Amino acid sequence: MGVDDGIFPTKPTLVGEQVLLRPFQPEDVEAMGPILADPEVLRLTGSVSTTAEVEAATPELDQRTRTWYATRNEQTDRLDLAVVDRATGRCVGEVVLNEYRPEDDACNFRILVGPDGRDRGLGTEAARLVINHAFATTTLNRISLDVQADNPRARRSYEKVGFVVEGVLREEITFDGVRGDNVIMAVLRSDWERGRG
Repeated sequence: MGVDDGIFPTKPTLVGEQVLLRPFQPEDVEAMGPILADPEVLRLTGSVSTTAEVEAATPELDQRTRTWYATRNEQTDRLDLAVVDRATGRCVGEVVLNEYRPEDDACNFRILVGPDGRDRGLGTEAARLVINHAFATTTLNRISLDVQADNPRARRSYEKVGFVVEGVLREEITFDGVRGDNVIMAVLRSDWERGRG
């Protein structure tokens, strides 16, 4: 890997029992419109801060968002993959490794799964696949995330994959004027290596 190749010079296709993770294809981008407009996705990802913003969301992607997704496969400093439900062949969300800090061998993790992919373990499997890929193919030492304290489903999923709670950012977010906490979690290469044994 050359210096200019970034940490993710190639975009893999990762196959699990229930999900397929792949570089975004045109049909995946189209599927993301309703997913990104889903009230639960909007609120729990911190994309909005009021109920009015949730209600105003539209499932139609604007040109800026379409262009953004169309350029994800070109980015070598991050990995953006569509989460495809193998049972239906449809994109149900995305998984992302971003905010790469080469000096620390660290990056951020995020995932979002729309209504058609929830409550079946698809998100947990997608997270496990991408974390395994990252540690197996890069020099990353730390992958971290933050999750809203009032999102126990996501937190349980992250714990299953090996993320450990490191702290709480108190009253970091606000929705409809109500303040809430964010929980900081991370998985280290050493955690991952122990978990494989």
